[in-house]
Amino acid sequence: MHTLRSLSFAKLAKVSSRLLSRQKSTGERPSAPLGSRILTSPDDIFKHNMWDHVQWTEDDKQNARQKAKENSCTQIPLEEQGKFDTEACQYWDKFYKMHQNKFFKDRRWLFLEFPELLPSGAKSQATTRSLGDHPELYPQPAGFSTDTETRHQQHNGPKNHDRNADVPNHQTDSCQEEALEKIQAAIQSNTFPGQNASHRILEVGCGVGNSVFPIVNSIRGTDTFLYCCDFSKSAIQLVKDHPDYDDSVCHAFVHDICEESASFPFPPQSLDVILAVFVLSSIHPERLQGIVNQLSTYLKHDGIFLFRDYGRYDFSQLRFKKGRCLSEYFYTRGDGTCVYFFSKEEVHELFSNAGLEEIQNLEDRRLQVNRGKKVAMHRVWMQSKYRKCYPPPPS
Repeated sequence: MHTLRSLSFAKLAKVSSRLLSRQKSTGERPSAPLGSRILTSPDDIFKHNMWDHVQWTEDDKQNARQKAKENSCTQIPLEEQGKFDTEACQYWDKFYKMHQNKFFKDRRWLFLEFPELLPSGAKSQATTRSLGDHPELYPQPAGFSTDTETRHQQHNGPKNHDRNADVPNHQTDSCQEEALEKIQAAIQSNTFPGQNASHRILEVGCGVGNSVFPIVNSIRGTDTFLYCCDFSKSAIQLVKDHPDYDDSVCHAFVHDICEESASFPFPPQSLDVILAVFVLSSIHPERLQGIVNQLSTYLKHDGIFLFRDYGRYDFSQLRFKKGRCLSEYFYTRGDGTCVYFFSKEEVHELFSNAGLEEIQNLEDRRLQVNRGKKVAMHRVWMQSKYRKCYPPPPS
């Protein structure tokens, strides 16, 4: 933990003030719509529980690297590490049996950070409520569109920028339409939950439904269907037992994404969105590329993979004690569950190697404050959005 004295507040305030001044003077959009509560004075730190867009000083960075080095210098012996991978399901099943649905809070921020979850034009009640309750946290910058297609162009330019520069537009459109027609025909020839929906979402590692039910309560009455899976039977049962569970808009099922041979209840290229929130970090890093590769095959062309997880040198990494490290940046907790801490470069490599194009890839750095204990903690989360592009037309 960082006490007030250990935090370099003068430097923090100076950097934060400079960041805020630059945004005001240039009209520049912040790095992400992750809030705009900027700490500009050390005297204000206990006015709120969280401060956004925190810039680390060189001392902060050095202290973080040193703590990570110290808590990873002693690693769990290789002969003991295997159980944390092969028995991961049992550890998480035990976790959910013990905590039920009391451990995590519902993620009502989902639609603020990931408006792509809903089809263009649809509005989330959760988004409207949250913005109404906390308008200062998530202002929409001038000129920033919440329309998915417009947002893609703002980040990346037009959809097919230079991708098919040598192919006439009508030929490219024709090839894409023909491919889509074949895919839709294949989908319609099979019977599966959510078959008739025009917009399909999959959440992997859904746990007890902290993302599921904010989504379910927002998609009722729309042409959207949600799939959600977890390898814990206890977690999926808790989802199905929830009073808001509705199998007309949602299908929950047990599935281990580490099992390559395990099949999904829907065909390839049938999903508009895949959501992975604090789930890939629980998997051994050597497995991750294969998992993302496989999941990406279920996205439609132009479908989006949404990712949020732990970032390198987050407070939760630095507080690990010696003897809990499995490998570099990969740890096991006291209950046997595991966690990996990502860097921005690793995330980009992970998704780009799966053939996806970056829309957003950023580090969400915040200062979390315990006002009762007068303690402040540096939090780091990764937030990323990657799109599956149209393949080049046949030559």
